[in-house]
Amino acid sequence: MAAVRDKWTDERLDDLNRKVDDGFARIDARFAQVDQRFAQVDQRYAHMDQRIDTLQRTMWEGFAWVVGLQITFFIATIGFIATQT
Repeated sequence: MAAVRDKWTDERLDDLNRKVDDGFARIDARFAQVDQRFAQVDQRYAHMDQRIDTLQRTMWEGFAWVVGLQITFFIATIGFIATQT
């Protein structure tokens, strides 16, 4: 069993302080890497949002064309039926 020290010298406390500071510096560096990865993901999502908005706009334009053609066909059919009597 290891002996337990009753005293902490200033040198040992300074050493512990350095180790703690070094550990936090490594953690800060890792968080910087994580932040950079999140920024890349945010850019990808922004690009995807833009593509989805463009697709949605195209779908609405297509829907408007289909409805317009149906109305035109309906009016033409009514006009054709009206002229046949």
